[in-house]
Amino acid sequence: MTVLTTRLTRSLHLRHPIVSAPMAFAGGGILAAAVSRAGGLGLIGGGYGDPAWLSEQFTAAAGQRVGVGFISWSLRKSPSVLSDILKYRPAAVMLSFGDPRPFIDDIRSVGASLICQCQDMDHVMDAVEAGADIIVAQGGEAGGHGALRGTLSFVPEVSDFLTRESPETLLLAAGGIADGRGLAAALMLGADGVLLGTRLWAAKEALVKPGHHSAVVAANGDGTLRTHVADIARQIPWPRGFTARIARNAFTDRWHGHEDALEKSISVEGPKYRQAFAEGDPDHTGVWFGEAAGLIQEIASVADIVEKMASDAALHIRRLGDTGLA
Repeated sequence: MTVLTTRLTRSLHLRHPIVSAPMAFAGGGILAAAVSRAGGLGLIGGGYGDPAWLSEQFTAAAGQRVGVGFISWSLRKSPSVLSDILKYRPAAVMLSFGDPRPFIDDIRSVGASLICQCQDMDHVMDAVEAGADIIVAQGGEAGGHGALRGTLSFVPEVSDFLTRESPETLLLAAGGIADGRGLAAALMLGADGVLLGTRLWAAKEALVKPGHHSAVVAANGDGTLRTHVADIARQIPWPRGFTARIARNAFTDRWHGHEDALEKSISVEGPKYRQAFAEGDPDHTGVWFGEAAGLIQEIASVADIVEKMASDAALHIRRLGDTGLA
């Protein structure tokens, strides 16, 4: 069995330096448990904080050591959701898109690691000041919500900052990583591991409809865009500065660039969007994957994805060493 030992694997007692992104509506308990069983750490996607759904997903994880992630600005509206979930004693809690401070004491009280996802250096500095155990440097290539920094330059910049200012803080790279080359590159850039989204969204265990899985396999890396239209259709008021990367399809072709018209038609278009999402229609709703789609040729099991990624990363690192360049 391939083993890549990093500060992350030692700290969280993992076999592989791979953490699954807590993808809202897709990252359920079965996916998270499969990632942990495969040697990484699985995070359940807490999303906007549905307590009944979250309880079901922790039950589905069947006692595996998993964590959970939340959208911070949404969690502030219902902080009791976090209290309820902490009863399951998650291994880690990831907070994204807002101030983590209101939740830190509760997270620490159950011994969970605090992961803060960041999209720019101001976010990183704030998360370090707040006391994050792990920083995620999320590049704009990532699927779902994020910002504009590119992974290739953002990760080493964060690594350099942490080395100077907070050397005990661990670093995960996210955005555009889908295979062993990406994992090896992330480690070379100074990360301690990766947060994996799109590649695990395209796993058999993910809560993703077949039509959406077919769309990610058919797409290349040009087949997504950053946009507000999915949030407008869902009537979810995301803070300024964040957009969602989703697939280019008939829905985005119609409404991207015509956001005012979508807002005016929301009484009709909102229900149509939600119905299409529920039915797994790949053309008339948001399909939530990132630029790593161009590296995905099949829907595979979590075990196969994680083991192949770790094995290939180790091979690439070893080959680099054999050239005398490492």
